[in-house]
Amino acid sequence: HQGKRTADGERFDMHALTAAHPKLPLGSYARVTLLSSGKSVVVHITDRGPYKAHRIIDVSRAAAAQLGLLKRGVGEVAVQPIARPDLLASAE
Repeated sequence: HQGKRTADGERFDMHALTAAHPKLPLGSYARVTLLSSGKSVVVHITDRGPYKAHRIIDVSRAAAAQLGLLKRGVGEVAVQPIARPDLLASAE
């Protein structure tokens, strides 16, 4: 998928912190937390998906690496929409 256009018109970059979600607005942000470790990452929603049953979000390679999911490929996560990612630093 590297370099192909996403639903929002951007070119997919597996090194960027992005994700595909079926319902969150394109251009919005979400915090994805791996439930088994508590690791989390903020991703930019740039595409629709996932298209596999029982999955709630697809994250880029960079986001998967930060979550520790590169080898496993999948994990149970929580997805929390974020209205303004620029306010994260002051909220944490």
